[in-house]
Amino acid sequence: MRFANRTTTIVLSPFALVVGSAAVAQDGQPLPVVDFPVEAASSPQAADRKDARPLLAPNAVMISGLTVAALPSAIESPLDLPTGEVPQEIDPLPGDQSDIVVKARPRSAPGDPLQAVNVQTYAATQAVDKAVVAPVALTYQKVLPDPLRAGIRNFFNNLSEPVSFLNFMLQIKPGRAAETVARFAVNTTVGVGGVIDVARRKPFRLPRRPNGFANTLGFYGVKPGPFLFLPLIGPTTVRDLVGLSIDRMVLPSTIGAPFNQPTYTAPATIVGSLDYRAEFDTQLQAFKDSPDPYAASRAHYLAGRQAEIDALRGRVPSQPIDRRTLPVLP
Repeated sequence: MRFANRTTTIVLSPFALVVGSAAVAQDGQPLPVVDFPVEAASSPQAADRKDARPLLAPNAVMISGLTVAALPSAIESPLDLPTGEVPQEIDPLPGDQSDIVVKARPRSAPGDPLQAVNVQTYAATQAVDKAVVAPVALTYQKVLPDPLRAGIRNFFNNLSEPVSFLNFMLQIKPGRAAETVARFAVNTTVGVGGVIDVARRKPFRLPRRPNGFANTLGFYGVKPGPFLFLPLIGPTTVRDLVGLSIDRMVLPSTIGAPFNQPTYTAPATIVGSLDYRAEFDTQLQAFKDSPDPYAASRAHYLAGRQAEIDALRGRVPSQPIDRRTLPVLP
């Protein structure tokens, strides 16, 4: 902070801090600075005197409500200077303590108020995926032939048909519900317990149409809610998490064993997760290669889910949606 050719006068009172500064005129002579008694602001007896009000120079500044600690200590020295002596330079506070740095919190993306936590979970999940899940999944893909892996996938897909049927009925889509029942009957019998997807071939031509309670909620206008990235589940939303929990309760609560026993649920979850990871390896690699992998994963998931809800409402062509074909959004 520099004070060149300036004289500074500081007067303190319990109520105000007055800083008067007189500039130097063009002829080199300092302009007069009018000082005033401190009792003008502090003495009750002086309140009735007409001359008690301080007179300030035209360029004086009054700063109310400040304390001495609010000013750098270096500028207190002019108070002790003899009249007419001009300080040439006053150094700022050491260590740049005179600077005020304001940092704003990073703003979360719309629909992702828990972004800070989700990003950390995503990073941890990717670390585990790189170290364990991806190598095991790719080994699973190499060891098991494609027909065998397709049979396992068809088996689990066939077990989800009752859930799809129930939700098509809740969405008042009896035609789709009837197709789902037909698929389940054909694949369970002719398809050897669902291992072979016979229903999608001639003469049946019944494509698989996945459905769930989360779709039913979205169909009736329930918003997704905050985006979540959870361990073992991955990207989801509050609405989808509630729907998924209800879907997984259907078979255990209606049929019972073996769907409610760990001897089935644990292997089914592991095999299903490995198969999913192997099938979507290309798409997941595209996320990693994007400038912001987390944002790309979030955008891809939300776009796919919205497309599925729109398809149920008839806003887009009603075709089965393969999320592997969806673009990776920045």
